[in-house]
Amino acid sequence: MSVTPQERTSAIRFILALGVVSLFADMTYEGAYSIIGPFLKDLGASATVVGLISGLGEMIAASLRYFSGRLADRTRAYWTITFFGYALNVLVVPALALAGNWQMAALLVVAERTGKSLRGPARDVLLSEATSKVGHGTGFGVHAAMDQAGAVLGPLLMAAAVAKSQHFAPAFLRLAFPAALALAALFVARALHPSKGAPPVVPEAPKELPRVFWMYVVASGLLACGFLDFPLLSFHFQKTAIAKPAEIPLLYAGAMGVTGLTALILGKVFDRYGISVLAVSIVVTMLAAPLGFLGGPIGAVAACACWAIGLGAQDATLRSGIAQVVSMNKRGSAFGAFNGVYGIAWFLGSVVMGALYDHSIAALVAFGLAAQLAAAVMFFGMRKRLAEAAAH
Repeated sequence: MSVTPQERTSAIRFILALGVVSLFADMTYEGAYSIIGPFLKDLGASATVVGLISGLGEMIAASLRYFSGRLADRTRAYWTITFFGYALNVLVVPALALAGNWQMAALLVVAERTGKSLRGPARDVLLSEATSKVGHGTGFGVHAAMDQAGAVLGPLLMAAAVAKSQHFAPAFLRLAFPAALALAALFVARALHPSKGAPPVVPEAPKELPRVFWMYVVASGLLACGFLDFPLLSFHFQKTAIAKPAEIPLLYAGAMGVTGLTALILGKVFDRYGISVLAVSIVVTMLAAPLGFLGGPIGAVAACACWAIGLGAQDATLRSGIAQVVSMNKRGSAFGAFNGVYGIAWFLGSVVMGALYDHSIAALVAFGLAAQLAAAVMFFGMRKRLAEAAAH
């Protein structure tokens, strides 16, 4: 399909506009995420409770993505769903400053996760329409890079706020500004949307998702199951004194920067070489667990870099692969199903690795390596089928 220069320019503007939305939204979410643990501790929550709140939020978010994706396809109300999801951020995250107990804070955390899950599939459908004009990998890579820029700025904003007040609760009020800016930027993106409405209906689109898509989802689930969760890695750093407490959020902010740069680069590479890019990047990601858990201070820095490269590769390629093989009319359902399986698999893998940490770090590392290696083999084996489906 030929793309005119005007169509390409319009698509780029829209991708950048949605990138700005995600930048401010991630400032809000990642800023809150960076201090939610100690904040809940100050409210009297135990470590077990903190883990349950985090896990429950991710489980609910993963499950709702499946249904919100189907709702988006059925109603084609992509913009309405997206606006509602972002509006929850504006209200919920700053309200954490007013939570007087951990139970109320837990409800707000789950509400924030709910908003994120509702908007995700619908927004990705709108984004995928534009990325088809510039290359899915390139478009999603640019969006992911801007997203991760917010993930760097948010924690830094919270670090400054906490350092000034020496309290966690007031810091959440500062997140009202990026949350409101995200919603304002979304209005601009809506005005720049090339179709000026819902994406066009694709005639004679298949009624069912292709079989290769479900194989893709299984491989992604295996990858998520074996992918190391940063809170567990940072827990190990603090427990073993590999890194000082003040250094851990800086490691996280640095990792987010590497993730954004990786997504930007590998997105363009994906458009040329396809899913093989992800399969190769998994080999780098696999080094995070042995370096982080079995190495020293230098290993900790290297582990964060490998973890960030893996996350950036996933951000740039996983959604791009779906957009290549699923028609526009079914992408909401596809993104929802993918995110649902991916989120649940990530949660289950984190639970298993957390339990293994208390018994055998070697077993933890072996579990993560096995799951990611299986995913890499599956993705590499699917490369021809995915290319054929994309061409079709």
